[in-house]
Amino acid sequence: MRSVDIQEAAQCLSRLIEAAAEGDGFVITRGGIPVAKVESVTARQPKGRRIGFLAGEAVPDDFDRMGKGTIDDFFQGGQ
Repeated sequence: MRSVDIQEAAQCLSRLIEAAAEGDGFVITRGGIPVAKVESVTARQPKGRRIGFLAGEAVPDDFDRMGKGTIDDFFQGGQ
C-alpha cells in the first residue's frame, strides 16, 4: 500500500479517492509518520462464505468423520 503525504493528499484527494474505490488504497502520512489509512469500503466486504460463520455453535462429535466415504471415494478413484 502506497504512502501519500498529507499535503499531496489534500491537493489531489479526488484522484486518490477514485483509486481507493478501485482497490488501490493508500496511507496518509504527516512528516513520514502514518496517520490514516484509506481503502475501498466494498473491497472489505466478504465474498462467499465467511470463516467463523458458525461461531458459538457446538461441533458435532463425528465432525472428523463427516463425509469420510465421499472423501475416500474421491482419493481412491471410487474403488
